[in-house]
Amino acid sequence: MATILIVEDERSINELIKRNLQSVGHTCIAVLDGGAAIQQLAEQDVDLVLLDVMLPEMDGYEVFRQIRGTPTIFLTARSSLSDKVKGLTIGADDYLVKPFEMLELLARVDAVLRRTKKECKEFELDGVKIEFASRQVFLHAEPVECTPKEFDLLEVLVKNRNIALSRDKLIELVWGYDYAGDTRTVDVHIQKLRKKLDLEARIKTVYKLGYRLEV
Repeated sequence: MATILIVEDERSINELIKRNLQSVGHTCIAVLDGGAAIQQLAEQDVDLVLLDVMLPEMDGYEVFRQIRGTPTIFLTARSSLSDKVKGLTIGADDYLVKPFEMLELLARVDAVLRRTKKECKEFELDGVKIEFASRQVFLHAEPVECTPKEFDLLEVLVKNRNIALSRDKLIELVWGYDYAGDTRTVDVHIQKLRKKLDLEARIKTVYKLGYRLEV
């Protein structure tokens, strides 16, 4: 997974982002101002920066100019088109407007890491090995046949591991907004994954909500 620098002056938001990124396996460094961010980047390499625009003393745009070359997602309450265009024009990889859902942030982080070739190419757990590029799954080194939707569901669970996902959210992420079926199809696919991959103890049912892959 990746090493991510979080630059956000609101402590509660900073901590929330950090907890969610760590829950899916990323290593996080959290700072509260631009000066500390520049110092951290001078001392160690990071794969991605999550950078608030409205920082004390030195705003996020100035920080970005000094750290140019490191993949960056701007986080900001400024939602105007001109602000978005400015952020992207100066070279940011993405621009996310507050307030945002953590699942959206995780998805955007994954997208930027894929583009910058820092994404996780494999995942292993309890004898299960997933190769994302080839869409292959193995159990104790033996290949396991998964349907396209079973693999998509498994990938979503892995990328959002330790996070409870509702059935509706899983439908949205795996089958798409225009899916005409009901949420029972999620239950069927979950049962198949549990059985095929011996993950009964890992894919937890979250009462009256959905499912969570515990790692």
